[in-house]
Amino acid sequence: MKPLSKIQKIILRWYSTEARSLPWRKTRNPYRILVSEVMLQQTQVHRVLQKYPKFIKRFPSFGSLARARTSSVIRAWRGMGYNNRAVRLQRLAKEIANKHQGKLPRTIPQLESLPGIGPYTARAVSCFAFGQCVPVVDTNVHRVLHRIFPKETRDEEIWNVAERALPVRNAYSWNQALMELGATVCVARNPCCEKCPVKRTCPSAFTKKIARRHNGVREPGRNGVPNRIFRGRIVETLRDSHQSVKASLLGRRLMPGFREKDRPWLIQLLKGLERDGLVRIHNHRKETEVSLAQ
Repeated sequence: MKPLSKIQKIILRWYSTEARSLPWRKTRNPYRILVSEVMLQQTQVHRVLQKYPKFIKRFPSFGSLARARTSSVIRAWRGMGYNNRAVRLQRLAKEIANKHQGKLPRTIPQLESLPGIGPYTARAVSCFAFGQCVPVVDTNVHRVLHRIFPKETRDEEIWNVAERALPVRNAYSWNQALMELGATVCVARNPCCEKCPVKRTCPSAFTKKIARRHNGVREPGRNGVPNRIFRGRIVETLRDSHQSVKASLLGRRLMPGFREKDRPWLIQLLKGLERDGLVRIHNHRKETEVSLAQ
């Protein structure tokens, strides 16, 4: 294998010509970087590209996001999935606006102390917004490093490997380059090794690595449909209504053949959504109603 410095130069050179033009790569604004990182969690880039500019235009700062109605934030999140992220992002914005004068802290310990920010997001913001020389390891980076340095990643923590692989300078481009390589070439299933800039030195090249499909425990649900799908449908239905919806009507919209025996299951879903800050339950004598959180 070539020396690490050679690998760094090759990957950085490849990134300089092959990097996709993404809006969050054209800013160092901490708020915009953070929003992009939250959006990119569990959502494909092409969908984020559609929603990110609109979201930033509507909520251009921590203050504007903090002051907004929660229902407005949830509606603006439409099409992104995993709606809890919208609520958590607003809660974070409120804390920053109320306790940090609307400015995102700069150090990793301070960032990790904020609600909803873990090791990855703290380091991503630290590097991409504040220019600090720290490694950033997401799923794509983990895969790339594991394939290029299989012996090193076998017995050590991946963050240690990422720390050692980090160039003394240009950490921003290096971290972005590893992400780009993992997202476009060194993908999980059927990697495009022939297009890889380090194919001649990567010990995993052309080994036809294919990600295993995990047959996990079946998710709880109804009629073969996981509850998380129904949760998403509930939020989607409430987005289209600017008033409370009766639980019985909601049930019939969610599931053809909805019956009274299904009501306890529906109420449990609604209570879970309420705990997550996504909906508000209104209990009346005759009927339970529900609306988006305000």
